[in-house]
Amino acid sequence: MKLYYRSFGESGSHPLVILHGLFGMSDNWVSVAKSLAEEDYHVFVPDQRNHGRSGHSNIHNYEAMVDDLLEFLDARDLEAVSLLGHSMGGKTAMQFAIDYPERVQKLLVADISPAASSHGTTHVNIIDRLLRIDLSAFKERQEVARNMKELISNPGLRNFLQKNLYWKDRANLGWRINLEAIRENLDEIFRPVEADEAFDKPVLFIRGGESDYVPDEDIPKIERMFPQAKIRTIAGATHWLHAEKPEAFLREVSYFLEHG
Repeated sequence: MKLYYRSFGESGSHPLVILHGLFGMSDNWVSVAKSLAEEDYHVFVPDQRNHGRSGHSNIHNYEAMVDDLLEFLDARDLEAVSLLGHSMGGKTAMQFAIDYPERVQKLLVADISPAASSHGTTHVNIIDRLLRIDLSAFKERQEVARNMKELISNPGLRNFLQKNLYWKDRANLGWRINLEAIRENLDEIFRPVEADEAFDKPVLFIRGGESDYVPDEDIPKIERMFPQAKIRTIAGATHWLHAEKPEAFLREVSYFLEHG
């Protein structure tokens, strides 16, 4: 699938691809990408399938997202890149590194484990609440925002989800994310990364100190699959560590990209 993307930095600089997480899009990573572009990286931030401005499909699994990424790299003659992925994007990046190790120089994983996740139920509830919103009944984004306030109490999550709203035409609002396809494929999104062999190159896992997406009990699995893995924790950050603690997050990313 052809992916919409944003790019920052000069062609010929060190290539870095950033993959967003579930419900996200390239817009969420612009500030991080711009900062890294200033450090001599050519940063590519695609929208993954069924997200942002990329195409929709009933198929949403890591095999498909890995294929999308391979097609993306091949189309730009990017032989080997560094990969940074958050949440679902982190699992895509891990699976790609396992499947195509020769195409990855360094791997950075933001707050997700290669193990199966238990967070699927929470996301089912979120999607079901969004699907209950009849967007045809609203003429302004603010009206949708007020309606969402009754369904989703967390203001940070609510604002994050609202970024998916867009005008399909002058009179009709829509969701950029393919909620129906995501709902049908949540089991695929939260399943473990599969590996027959380890990825034995530099890897950095960055987790939020207030997040439970990378629990200590998953560390042995991480070390088996990624023998060179380093694990860093950002104190006070939740799953959205890059948005909550951007300076600390960028320090970890920049240092690892430079020094491994």
